Amino acid sequence: MKHVLLIAALVFVVAACNLSSKLRGTNNTSSNSNSSSSSESTSTGGEQVEQPNPTAAQTATLEGGQTVKWDQQGITWTLPAHWKKQDVRNESFSYNGNGAFLTVAISVMPSMEDLTDVSIKAMHEGAKTNQKIGKYDQVRWLELDGVRGVGFRESKPEMADDIRRLEWQAYRKYAGSTQLITLILSSDGANFPKHEDELYAILYSTKIVH
Repeated sequence: MKHVLLIAALVFVVAACNLSSKLRGTNNTSSNSNSSSSSESTSTGGEQVEQPNPTAAQTATLEGGQTVKWDQQGITWTLPAHWKKQDVRNESFSYNGNGAFLTVAISVMPSMEDLTDVSIKAMHEGAKTNQKIGKYDQVRWLELDGVRGVGFRESKPEMADDIRRLEWQAYRKYAGSTQLITLILSSDGANFPKHEDELYAILYSTKIVH
């Protein structure tokens, strides 16, 4: 039975990694991290789960902004007024503004809720490993609107026109199914600092029905 559970957990992790890789391939993300005190949990190995705590500069980027709702999935964001819809479908959502992008995907997972915690912890450990080798410069537990997930940011790319991403992945129960949410905010590496505040502000504005 333990072998079956392990295999199932690995399937969850592989699915998550594959989905994230696909999104990276189709995407065209901020540097300051914002932590806030939060309860520690044994399910995170004692590490803090951060809550959104936007800076004044980040909040300012959404002043006069627009509320955008993904009706099919019950997820809402506040976006700068100039951002435009790119594509919205049942399981994918994308907006962009002046070279910055929000891309979100939903992947319906097998109905094995007891393994989502195993999977999300494996994602976190994998991201921490990538941080050690320099792929990511930030990895953290981040809770958005009551949904705990893994947040990570890619390091500055080698080439200025390569894409740099800010990502968040989490599981939720919705419409009778277990879903993996993969949220990516991005821009090219050269312009990442310019978009940094608005990308974090958008991330922190996420509201999720669950």
